[in-house]
Amino acid sequence: MNWLIRDYREGDLASVVHLIDTTAELGQESVFSLAECIGALTSRQPAVVAVHQGVPIGAALASVAGERAWVMRIAIASAWRGRGLASALLVELERRLLAARVGRIAYVLPEEELLGEGLLNAGYTRQPAVAYFEKTEPVHGPAATLLDDLGGRFLAGDLWGRVAGMEKEKDLIERRVVLPLAQPERAARHGVRPPRAIALFGPPGTGKTTFARGIAAKLGWPFVELLPSRLADEGNLSAALRSAFARIAELERVLVFIDEVEEIAPVRKEPAEPGGMHGVTNELLKLIPGFREGDERLLVCATNSIRSLDPAFLRPGRFDYLIPIGTPDEAARTAIWQRYAAGRPDVDLSVLVAASDLFTPADIEHAARIAAQAAFERDLGVAGGGQPPEGDAVPGASTEDYLAAIAECRPTVTAEMIEQFGADITAHARY
Repeated sequence: MNWLIRDYREGDLASVVHLIDTTAELGQESVFSLAECIGALTSRQPAVVAVHQGVPIGAALASVAGERAWVMRIAIASAWRGRGLASALLVELERRLLAARVGRIAYVLPEEELLGEGLLNAGYTRQPAVAYFEKTEPVHGPAATLLDDLGGRFLAGDLWGRVAGMEKEKDLIERRVVLPLAQPERAARHGVRPPRAIALFGPPGTGKTTFARGIAAKLGWPFVELLPSRLADEGNLSAALRSAFARIAELERVLVFIDEVEEIAPVRKEPAEPGGMHGVTNELLKLIPGFREGDERLLVCATNSIRSLDPAFLRPGRFDYLIPIGTPDEAARTAIWQRYAAGRPDVDLSVLVAASDLFTPADIEHAARIAAQAAFERDLGVAGGGQPPEGDAVPGASTEDYLAAIAECRPTVTAEMIEQFGADITAHARY
């Protein structure tokens, strides 16, 4: 990604108008005229601009009327087409519209063209009209206030697609979890009961939270995370759990995520220890069956130590699947490194993959950040970063930068942890 997407500014008007005017015949048509687009920009309607080296290369603008927004135009310079910029602009524009409490987002195309396929992939549904695409953003009014109180939010619709690597885990979760919940009627015809609660387990940093967020984004459901530490701050953890689940029950659809669930559902000891977690575990065991009664609810719990959880907590009547999330294999590491090294054909991915054995996605992200910072400082000629590149050198980190960053990082996962994870898969995995 070689661009920066930001809010539209008044000084962008001439550049954006030029983009709209010069791309109208390049498959980027709109039913809105240039004059209407200018009117929306000057009246401060939601709009975003993509810039490369300070020059606008793309723009997306909308017009809001009540709870509906019309995407008026997505304009991209011809040299930047086909690089994913249209999707990136649409995602950023949608974020602004969601913040403005927009309930429906519509895009009207004058005829069939390539953008229509992209809109379908972004979650829009074609309505019976002239290529009329509409996207519903649920939860408004009292439900929106309740969601805010719970700290919940809607996540970007393309989040699932941006999960890099980990294709085996991603495919399993999509087949077992996402598809039955997204198509419950078809699932019912085959006797498939959509899951109501799943647990993800594996070493720290392997992407359990990312998968939970991705499921919510793929389904278009609000994402609510219950933090055990924050609930404990309310004084009585059992009462705080009851209160949180009672409020969640008022939402029509929701994905509830509890990370490090072993903090509130550890193995119960007999006899119960004074001040221990025995009562909290009992409370959570009682709350899960009630939560499971909702058709459009999913509880996702994550743990780094599934062996620390109370056996009664994990039985099939409470959790449908116990899914292992391990460190990425070579193919997954290649996909993850490819994302960070995009635009640098000189980077030797095979060398990076070999050097990052046992690295989690979080470890790779950290190493990539270190390498990018080194390249940035070298470009500025500061902090011992070396001399700035000359001529037409491609900006960004090199293979050497990435290898140096990898050498600086200490992998989160050890060989011993991998051995324990393998034993946990044998003893607990259920999918």
